[in-house]
Amino acid sequence: MTKSTKKLAMVLFLALMTVVMAACGNNSDNKKDVKAGTGEEGLKIAIVTSPSGVDDGSFNEDNYNGILNFIENNPTATVKAVKEPTGDPAAAVQAVADIVADYDVIVTPGFQFAGVSSIAVENPDKIFIMNDTEPTPVDGQTEFDNIYAFNFAEQESGFFAGMAAALETKTNKVAVVNGIAYPSNVNYQFGFESGVNYVNKVYGKNVELVELSGYAGTDVTGADVGGNYAGSFADEATGKVIGNALIKQGVDIIFPAAGGTGNGVFTAVKEAKGDVKVIGVDVDQYDDGANGSENIVLTSGVKFMAMNIEKVLNSVADGTFKGGNVVLYADTDSTGFIKEEGRHQLSADTLNKLNEAYELVKDGTIVPASNFNEHSPEQFPGL
Repeated sequence: MTKSTKKLAMVLFLALMTVVMAACGNNSDNKKDVKAGTGEEGLKIAIVTSPSGVDDGSFNEDNYNGILNFIENNPTATVKAVKEPTGDPAAAVQAVADIVADYDVIVTPGFQFAGVSSIAVENPDKIFIMNDTEPTPVDGQTEFDNIYAFNFAEQESGFFAGMAAALETKTNKVAVVNGIAYPSNVNYQFGFESGVNYVNKVYGKNVELVELSGYAGTDVTGADVGGNYAGSFADEATGKVIGNALIKQGVDIIFPAAGGTGNGVFTAVKEAKGDVKVIGVDVDQYDDGANGSENIVLTSGVKFMAMNIEKVLNSVADGTFKGGNVVLYADTDSTGFIKEEGRHQLSADTLNKLNEAYELVKDGTIVPASNFNEHSPEQFPGL
């Protein structure tokens, strides 16, 4: 795929996001508004999220924690958490429009907020921080002085998840479960598959990537990407069905990159007989893996979102903010896996191999496949 074709595909994808409903995670109430400290008035920050809210224990909460970390060091700043209850892209944009006059900075985690670019054009004195999307073009303009839009190289975090699964499996059967074949989700899938293939070649293993019939995904260009796609980010029942079917086929490590649908996979694994594990996604999900006296989480493939939200807010506060659309990689320590003691169950040997591979990903020797980088999970730099 040429660069121009990839650009067109992404523009079409962003346009699609303005009319497609998106939902993921568990429903929860808003956290209380936070105001820390007194004195000279600081930044007024709002975060507008999907129906799962800022205490979903995952994607939204990690973004919110970045704001809280900023407030801890800037105690006159405030934050208002707003939960858009439908997940509909048009409603998401309207939710931002309803509050834009009252805040200095608005944080919008999720691809359903791509259309906020139209509000940014109308409010050049406000700053918008987008995570997991690029702004919808406005009159041909794709970058905006008052929007910092960042995405992550999910294929890198997926790669480490795939390596961990392939190195730790006892049945030599592993799988990834996804929600909908949007680019970020396909990136996780292709990265995971790349990691498994890397272990098979470099360490002489023969680990099988299990795919169920009838669950192949179709990406935004119409290409068949295979995998195990539930067709939703908010369908725990289907997640559990897929999880049980994979376990029945002998899979003992599953990477559920599927939002709330992944909760169903967690349930299937917790109820399974035998030694079956999951790998968390986006954030450290070790606490979610508690299962009696055991824990089903092997490690988590993560995007360090809170850290990056805090960085952008710091740039606003110190006057160095610069708008743009960026993709964050391991070279900024923005992607990776959980390796802190007590938060994973990786063997020392696996941990050493992952750390070695991390440096190779970081310096560009290994470039895992993603939805649009012209590599495949069977053939990519470093394999």
